[in-house]
Amino acid sequence: MIEFLKDEEKRGILFLVTSGISLIASFFSGKYLPLDPAWIAIVLCGIPIVRGAAVALATEFDVKADLLVSLALIASVIIGETFAAGEVAFIMTLGAMLEERTVAKARAGIERLVHLTPRTARIVHEGEERVISAEQVKVGDMLRVLAGETIAVDGIIVTGQTSINQSVMTGESLPVDKGAGDEVASGTVNQFGTFDMRASKVGEDSSLQRMIRLVESADAGKAKIVGLADRWATWIVVIALVSAAVTWFVTGEIIRAVTILVVFCPCALVLATPTAIMAGIGNAAKYGILIREGDALERLAAVSRLAFDKTGTLTYGTPHVVAADSFDSGMSGEEIFSLAASAERLSEHPLGKAITAHYKETAGSLPREPQKFSLIAGRGVEAQVEDKSILAGNPELLAEQMIRLPDSMMEKAETYKNDGCTVIFIAVNGIASGMIALADELRGDAAQVVRKVGESGIGTILLTGDNERAARHIADETGISEVYADCLPETKLKIIDRCQRDGKLICMVGDGVNDAPALKKAHVGIAMGGIGSDIAIDAADIALVGDDIKNLPHLLKLSRKTMGKITVNLTASMVLNFAAIILAMTGILNPVVGALVHNVGSVVVIINSSLLLKWKEK
Repeated sequence: MIEFLKDEEKRGILFLVTSGISLIASFFSGKYLPLDPAWIAIVLCGIPIVRGAAVALATEFDVKADLLVSLALIASVIIGETFAAGEVAFIMTLGAMLEERTVAKARAGIERLVHLTPRTARIVHEGEERVISAEQVKVGDMLRVLAGETIAVDGIIVTGQTSINQSVMTGESLPVDKGAGDEVASGTVNQFGTFDMRASKVGEDSSLQRMIRLVESADAGKAKIVGLADRWATWIVVIALVSAAVTWFVTGEIIRAVTILVVFCPCALVLATPTAIMAGIGNAAKYGILIREGDALERLAAVSRLAFDKTGTLTYGTPHVVAADSFDSGMSGEEIFSLAASAERLSEHPLGKAITAHYKETAGSLPREPQKFSLIAGRGVEAQVEDKSILAGNPELLAEQMIRLPDSMMEKAETYKNDGCTVIFIAVNGIASGMIALADELRGDAAQVVRKVGESGIGTILLTGDNERAARHIADETGISEVYADCLPETKLKIIDRCQRDGKLICMVGDGVNDAPALKKAHVGIAMGGIGSDIAIDAADIALVGDDIKNLPHLLKLSRKTMGKITVNLTASMVLNFAAIILAMTGILNPVVGALVHNVGSVVVIINSSLLLKWKEK
């Protein structure tokens, strides 16, 4: 029993149930008993309220709802309305518990990340395994992950094939196949098989810990509109005291004054905003969206423009092969690509890696390893593949080797460049023989996201450091009409500042260090939480955990839905309060009925806000 009572939540439920039973007993048989059972509710539920109000008033001069509730309790007891006092205490405590459970349920959707932090890791050193604390893992350590285990740190798979459940980080319902060279994130779960990985980000730098830091910074109390409700509550306390005093003076009936104190308590008004904000934050978390600032939803509801960065936001941020063309009658495009992949197999350049990866994906195996290989900085690579000498790189590489590029090849290359591609020229045995075009792949749902954003009445803008041709190509593919290319960080900053001075509030979505100033300057900043830089994430108000922009339309509608809930909550609570006050002044309501009417408003507000937890757009 002692352990049970030490648990604050369990103790609160016990006191609430006991108080409820005592009030039922008081209502039906209180007058036949030597002591009114309602005193049990007053002691268990009322004393904590009075004590808390007294401490707040004495230490911080905090004139808020609890003070008015305490005065109503004391006044009810003084005039002999014991049942009313117990009822007020009971329903106020019930309302507070409902609020806590609503907020707790909302935060649970976010804080689940915290409980997924792995405590141990299996390290492999010189062929031997041993289990150590996850905090002891260092960058470069080799770890072994068994089926069913949670990955302790970020890393790259060295050996083994597996499927990873990434739902906690990305919201994906299906496991993702992974193999050697693929990245894995902390907090995700190894579904099948065993693999070895090399740690790349540990401790506070790991993906899960970074997300936890974002979670911990979520605070509904930061919303500007919450502060407004608090200020209203303070004034209402003052008005209630004056109204009660004037009513008592005019009518001479203290019971009317007490009823005014009971119904004037601004609990519903104070609950109206934080419950809706926290429920909105909890809803967003279910879609892989972490809201760092409580007022971000309030600000997001007011934006009229959504600005996208290109690389890493509308695109995946990594190059992929889109075409391989042959200009040698003796070879096909496939043969040109195969030779290029072999030449690039040992390359560390991103474009070279992209070619090798594409070959592995299409052929199911790695390309042949070259007999000779050399990297020519700023130009490309030179390799010997079987009996062929291969050059793969930019026009300057071939020009330095006195290899002429035919006009037809240059014209084709120009076409690819107009589509935003990067072109690698291939020479075989000293003759320009073909080319490979690579591009940053557009996210599959980018066009649909832009369309849905537009349908919600918000204009879209593309802000990118890419050249005009590449920017225009992406804009045409996605349906964005307003395009700004060749943007430096300060350029993005100036464009956003100019738009906002013209009254067009902007939400910026980006991922890189160069986006951080724009994210900070925008009315709302949204960062790609997985691939985004730490600086970008720190500068943003909201993070997309799984780098999935498909939920942006949901987020925009959620912000408006949340503000709609707040408006309804505030309006309903104020109308109910003032209607009850008029009825109390005229003597229609007594303290008992007044307490019921008033607290029904608080419960309705909490229930209305909690509906946001499961809301989704139709």
